[in-house]
Amino acid sequence: MCGIVAAVAARNIVPVLIEGLLKLEYRGYDSAGLAILDPALTRLRSVGRVAELATQAQDKTAHHGIAHTRWATHGAPCERNAHPHVSAGLAVVHNGIIENYVELKQQLIAGGYEFTSDTDTEVVAHLIQHELKSAPDLFDAVCRVTAQLVGAYALAILQEEDDRIVVARNGAPLLLGLGEDGNYAASDASALLQVTRRIIYLEDGDVAELKRDAVRIVGAGGTAMDIPGDRPVHESTLSADEVALGDYRHYMQKEIFEQPQALAATLEMIGGAQTLSPNLFGVAAPEMMQGVSSVLILACGTSYHAGLVARYWIERIAGVPCSVEIASEYRYRISVPNTQQLVVAISQSGETADTLASVKHAKAQGMARTLAICNVPESAIVRECALRFLTRAGPEIGVASTKAFTTQLAALFLLAVTLAKQGGRLTAEQEAGHLTALRHLPVAVQKVLALEPEIKIWAARFADKHHALFLGRGHHYPIALEGALKLKEISYIHAEGYPAGELKHGPLALVDKDMPVISIAPNDALLEKLKSNLKEVSARGGELYVFADADSAVDEDAGVHVLRLPEHYGLLSPVLHVVPLQLLSYHAALVKGTDVDKPRNLAKSVTVE
Repeated sequence: MCGIVAAVAARNIVPVLIEGLLKLEYRGYDSAGLAILDPALTRLRSVGRVAELATQAQDKTAHHGIAHTRWATHGAPCERNAHPHVSAGLAVVHNGIIENYVELKQQLIAGGYEFTSDTDTEVVAHLIQHELKSAPDLFDAVCRVTAQLVGAYALAILQEEDDRIVVARNGAPLLLGLGEDGNYAASDASALLQVTRRIIYLEDGDVAELKRDAVRIVGAGGTAMDIPGDRPVHESTLSADEVALGDYRHYMQKEIFEQPQALAATLEMIGGAQTLSPNLFGVAAPEMMQGVSSVLILACGTSYHAGLVARYWIERIAGVPCSVEIASEYRYRISVPNTQQLVVAISQSGETADTLASVKHAKAQGMARTLAICNVPESAIVRECALRFLTRAGPEIGVASTKAFTTQLAALFLLAVTLAKQGGRLTAEQEAGHLTALRHLPVAVQKVLALEPEIKIWAARFADKHHALFLGRGHHYPIALEGALKLKEISYIHAEGYPAGELKHGPLALVDKDMPVISIAPNDALLEKLKSNLKEVSARGGELYVFADADSAVDEDAGVHVLRLPEHYGLLSPVLHVVPLQLLSYHAALVKGTDVDKPRNLAKSVTVE
């Protein structure tokens, strides 16, 4: 949820820290701060965006430093709670939650330590200071402290009169960058592209030491890690252009329009294929997918909605029972384990704390058939699962997920077809038809994006609205949920998604002329049922906005606005129909004047419970 950058280098690292924070601001943006050795420990903090911190730091020079952009978990967004937190000549930045901080804080207060913030992080600074009284050096003190912490953390620690930075990881992302003139650490590789592409991904329990000309890593249990043997060095393929805004007004807009390319990249491996192989999901997939009795999908937020769509596909195409669980609920309820079940974890970042914990919970119950559908190759969830499918959407910076969602849908459709083939339920003709539809998907999405001018006109009518209702049926019901989520995330208009058939069981009571009702109306077997539901809205004076297919028999009328997509796309129709809902939310947010890429109270990578 927060972003960390650390640097030890021959160059002036202050611009590196600031540029890194700007790249990580999507992870948290209610305050920011840095600590440098100048040569004494100097701390700068600001409330709000990194730009304010950059102004404070513009004349600073240093060769050692740590920096942080915050999404508040403990304590209000204010300067006293902004990182870094200090204890004498020592500074700490932290991503995650220390679950036993109250107990530790009480012990430290009894020992004479004074607290100046409301955060859980400050206990780490004082604990390290306390351990330094008996530990031989900073590295050993940090090792001792991490053994006392319960929860998730990524830490970076800087001390006066020390030529290194010490970092630690457990449950929150942290990586090292190996540069020509120094060494670095960050929450995300995008923050380090300015100085290096050589990356080491830390594992849970790792403590690492960064010096200008060397790095050292000790794993859980105190074992020294060999580099590159135990901790390989990866060459990042991420380009600076991928994380640059370019000519777009917002990252969300850029990422909406990148969806054709993202889908093409995700589906590249089937470009010339005549048939599907389970090896798309890993070398162990043929064996693991054999005899799968059911599928369990674990996810949060937008990824959960992708799972809901997949349930329709998996049960219809593969004939395999499928359940979809919100990860934060699954891990805390008593469930019945099934060792023949395929557990599918969906996450854009691969670091979503609840999803990662739910996979571990499933594995602890003997459910070893695990598959990660993810956008980040070396993420924790990918490493935790036996099988993987990388969506190749590229970096997604906007908090509201767009291209990650549609590429997840493409991956899940591939999974449904592959399971059908493994189960002997797929004819050669059906397989060829599905492959053709998938290959055409980028072109079909590009045609939908051309509707943006008409969608902007609709969005202007949302400027004074406070509530909205989204309706869908069948595998478009989850798309209604996703449309509602997008609208409330970035425009702050309260919105709900409902199965259209549920209108008369409660939501119809909310419908009036001031509450827009957005409906997805593909030309499928449920269209006539949906049209009856829309009549119920019109009869109550509701204003309808209908996204229909070109051949859907839904007519414009007083209070009924219809926008037609270029083509009907069968089972893959949800991928097309979510795109205009993304555009509607984006342009409604522009009209409302909200911060599109950084909506209030939200952050991109949810690495805490």
